[in-house]
Amino acid sequence: MKLLILGGGNCQVNAILRAKQKGHTVIVSDYYEDAQGKAFCDYKALVSTFDVNGNIEIGRKYNIDGIMTMGTDQPVYTVAKVADALSLPYYIDVPTSKAVTNKKVMKNIFKSNDIPTVDFVFLKKGFSDDELKDIKFPVVIKPLDSQGQRGIYKLYSPQEIREHIDDTLSFSNEDEILVEKYYKHDEITVSGWVENDNVHILTVTDRVTYDQEAHIGICIAHDFPSKHLKDYYNEITQITYDIVNHFGIHNGPIYFQMLIGSEGIKVNEVACRLGGAYEDELIPLVTGVDILDLMIDFSLGISIDNMQLIKYDLACNQKKASVQLFFAKPGRIKSLGNMDDLKKLPGVREAKFNFKINDEILEITNATQRAGHMLIEGEDDEILKTNIKRAYDGLEMHDINGCNMIIKF
Repeated sequence: MKLLILGGGNCQVNAILRAKQKGHTVIVSDYYEDAQGKAFCDYKALVSTFDVNGNIEIGRKYNIDGIMTMGTDQPVYTVAKVADALSLPYYIDVPTSKAVTNKKVMKNIFKSNDIPTVDFVFLKKGFSDDELKDIKFPVVIKPLDSQGQRGIYKLYSPQEIREHIDDTLSFSNEDEILVEKYYKHDEITVSGWVENDNVHILTVTDRVTYDQEAHIGICIAHDFPSKHLKDYYNEITQITYDIVNHFGIHNGPIYFQMLIGSEGIKVNEVACRLGGAYEDELIPLVTGVDILDLMIDFSLGISIDNMQLIKYDLACNQKKASVQLFFAKPGRIKSLGNMDDLKKLPGVREAKFNFKINDEILEITNATQRAGHMLIEGEDDEILKTNIKRAYDGLEMHDINGCNMIIKF
């Protein structure tokens, strides 16, 4: 069968390789000519993942049987539009795909259905201070339709919003931005699968983030299970069910981000995709559910094996694992360590660089500067912590001066 995958970046490579292993013909569309996933596909197209009409044309050209994306927000809407135009299987319809990729639609659904979220307003250029009278500073500003922490800032005054609004809008197709009250919090992610309206929560992880001045929320790790799971299990479950119901999610993957602070749980964002922190590797490791296989099969209209979902029980899961999303100091890469050697260390199940020799690493402003990832497990919390430290001690990315560029947060 022929599968069109939107995106050829590091988050989509596993899907491209797996679909090929399953015997499918894979077409990759990406507006980067040298996107790494294009080295592994059967056919490649120089088309943006945001380009609905362009991808419809690619779908017709190759007479595709299915279309999918993973690890990235906005192409979810493109996939739904293409699937609708070509009468292909897809797990959510176009209105739902709009709701989970546009923060204005999303936030209004939260508000209309009493789904807990932080106070918010929408602003255009030229806004008045009076439009912010119901929001306490500091605030967080975001584009309505972007991804990867682009254009997100923590700010302390209306003047600072005015100074940053052009940059935030530059990452958006809309003429408004989202302004949210900053809520001091820990962050969790809920990943799962919905099958004919039945919700299967697979993992709840702590989303560990790095804040650098105004740039906030850059993810550096996902730790399973969340330290909050025991105390908030029932509330997390109920909120997840409410989101699925009110957004009309009947099938497919879910990836919800929630904030836990002094006022309890607030829903940050919702998505209908596999997460961009290599959940396709983490989830099978800790649950036995091969969610990437489910995704590929469902996208091609192949019946999925639901027994692995039915048998799984999050409350009984005793596994410990972490996805470490590592970053590096600015500079040009002269040499890279041997990842095969790193994977021989205790608990290291996967390790990959996102950059190659001679690439230049820039200052950290969003998730696009991520240098690579490691998937690490341990029998208990202390062993996991030791395995992570040992892995970082062995992780090497040297600049032209011979200095190790890897950042140890």
